[in-house]
Amino acid sequence: MIKTSELAQFLDELLKIKEIEDDSQNGLQVENSGNVKKVALAVDASIASFIKTKKEGCDFLLVHHGLFWNKPFTVTGQFYQRIQSLINADIALYAAHLPLDLHPELGNNAQVQQILNWPVTGDFGDYHGTIIGKEVQFDHLKTIDELINEMTNSLNCQIQTWRFGPEKIKRIAYVSGGGISLLQEAIDKHMDAFITGEPKHDSYWMAKEAGMNVIFAGHYATETLGVKAVGKVLEDKFNLETVFIDLPTGH
Repeated sequence: MIKTSELAQFLDELLKIKEIEDDSQNGLQVENSGNVKKVALAVDASIASFIKTKKEGCDFLLVHHGLFWNKPFTVTGQFYQRIQSLINADIALYAAHLPLDLHPELGNNAQVQQILNWPVTGDFGDYHGTIIGKEVQFDHLKTIDELINEMTNSLNCQIQTWRFGPEKIKRIAYVSGGGISLLQEAIDKHMDAFITGEPKHDSYWMAKEAGMNVIFAGHYATETLGVKAVGKVLEDKFNLETVFIDLPTGH
């Protein structure tokens, strides 16, 4: 068992929560009665994830997409129901958005090196002044289908592709989740392919006209990695039991 405040402080320091500017209000978003015995890990803060967290006997939920963002909310409607669900179940909610994307070891993007065993050669993806993604350069050329097979097997995801570039791939840029806004940077840096989570309509013609391969592995699938990695740290550091709440959205 550990105090909720102590666990939140450890995560704040581990993920450098206070050093990274973000739209998400990262950190402890909802308190519980004060102690943590078991930790749940999930991508999204939703009533479904709260119900499963309670069912698993957890009293602390770590998510990538939390409840509180830049825009202030009134505690009404769906938002009230979510807050009520957490408080009634005595579950603390902790969110880490950009800090969990860009962490050099535990982040959604850094984990691609460990999960897929791809040779990360540098950082990529300037998101409002913050670098969040990774550049990969293979020793030997790979086909798009080889990349798809590797991602499908490792991430358990369904792949969508825009095959507008070379069939043989040497250099790729990788940004998890909704990283399609960084497509232009991949084009400017002459990558052979850009890999991210989900497509966006107005990026289709940009990719096609630039001759850029784009591979979509799913916003959800590419952002399960960070919370799982942090969960392993909590198990090793505090001997806490953790469980991953798997609620894929199909996107």
